[in-house]
Amino acid sequence: MATVKQYGAWLAAFRILIGATWLIHGYGKLTDAQWALPNGDCYQSLTGMTAHTEGFYHDFIANTVLPHVTVFATMVEWGETLTGASLVLGLFSRIGGLAGLLLALQYWTAKSAFAHLDGYAGLDIITAIA
Repeated sequence: MATVKQYGAWLAAFRILIGATWLIHGYGKLTDAQWALPNGDCYQSLTGMTAHTEGFYHDFIANTVLPHVTVFATMVEWGETLTGASLVLGLFSRIGGLAGLLLALQYWTAKSAFAHLDGYAGLDIITAIA
């Protein structure tokens, strides 16, 4: 039977792995010169997502996020990077875990993946729950 120390080691490894994933994605956005531009990568990604959303979230993306895409793109890139750094280093890991949960749920909602849990949508919700 596993000891408490072994459980702690596995949880730490899982935390570091999830943190590294957030850190890689955030750093990729930080170093992408096209990410936060008015018609950059974030804008293109969001306009593609709005075709699949409806209701209040579609209105939020179309009326709030897209007109201020540079602000939201900057928040996304720093949010992912700081979440990853927090989880990898173990500093403020509960806050980092909560931020990662909220980011994953936002991405999941933006893709309207809750309507069909298949493929990557299932992985998104598993990541959010973890």
